[in-house]
Amino acid sequence: MFSHSTDLTALFIDGANLHATARALDIEIDYSNLKKIVAGKGTLLRAFYYTAIYEEQDYSPLRPLVDWLDYNGFTVVTKRAKEYIDDQGRRKVKGNMDIEIAVDMLSLTDHVTHMALFSGDGDFRRLVEAVQRKGVRVTVVSSTVTKPSMIADELRRQADNFIELDDLRDALDRKTSRRDDDYAAEDEEGL
Repeated sequence: MFSHSTDLTALFIDGANLHATARALDIEIDYSNLKKIVAGKGTLLRAFYYTAIYEEQDYSPLRPLVDWLDYNGFTVVTKRAKEYIDDQGRRKVKGNMDIEIAVDMLSLTDHVTHMALFSGDGDFRRLVEAVQRKGVRVTVVSSTVTKPSMIADELRRQADNFIELDDLRDALDRKTSRRDDDYAAEDEEGL
């Protein structure tokens, strides 16, 4: 689905975007399975996960995920989220990782034949085009079945391949894989 047997693949996950898309689809992402699926028949050279972290908090709900990803072979790229008050006096948070993703994707174009981008952000359309001009195929994973769609139409059209995240539900949803493990355990015990 993702790669061919000769592919060297790099994986780029826009953490906030994937989280929002998965939440809209009621999917709990199993990141271990995600790496296996993206590697497919080829070789996964690098797996990146990008997210902003709220450093001011005593405990960040992202910390366990970030630590697990880091321990399990992902290159985790974080930066401090910044809070500010907008012109209307509303509290806003800024933690955009677009530049970090763009720099890493462009720096790997000479080393891979395929890139998988988990994001629906339309700002990445030009980045995908630049990567393609270097001869690298790009697969984008997001969702069009959510209301509203989680992927910008221009990004979906630019990608060499678009994969609907909901189509990967059975392989990626931790709730589904836990149920399968429970059934397997019951079968082994003869229940």
